[in-house]
Amino acid sequence: MRTPYYPWSLKSLLTGRPTVGTVLDLSEENYRLLLQLAPELSLLQGTLLSCLDHGMDLHLEIHEQTPYTTLVHLTYYFPHAVGKYPDPDALLRVYHDSRQVDVMDLRQSALPLRRWGGNPTLEQRWRINLFLSKWLAYCVFQGHSFNPGGAEFSRHHSLEVVS
Repeated sequence: MRTPYYPWSLKSLLTGRPTVGTVLDLSEENYRLLLQLAPELSLLQGTLLSCLDHGMDLHLEIHEQTPYTTLVHLTYYFPHAVGKYPDPDALLRVYHDSRQVDVMDLRQSALPLRRWGGNPTLEQRWRINLFLSKWLAYCVFQGHSFNPGGAEFSRHHSLEVVS
């Protein structure tokens, strides 16, 4: 497993101001991490479930495939009194030609990210992409995968095609 590479230091993340470059770096890092989870993402269809012996099941739903993009929904579902509660809950547009991920919608309860509406500020985009980067890295670290053809995959967990 490849450790996420961040071209900035932790100190600069906490004290520096976000730039267009750092947001683009995060978008590219998110693409690399998402492709570690689903190497054949551009070929997948329907709803898939990555089940580990430990931890939460990770749900991946393909909403749309085009020649250059994929629209995906990625979430955990927690049991709740009125059904399942998705958290974090992300709708992502994956650009295969530019190797970037654009966060279309992100709902989560771990960090105070304000709703950004239709036109997020640079700082909001940076925070959203940083959260996604940390979550994707955690999913990779846990061993989640949507790669049913991989050798490591079949030994450590199962993948279900839900739809």
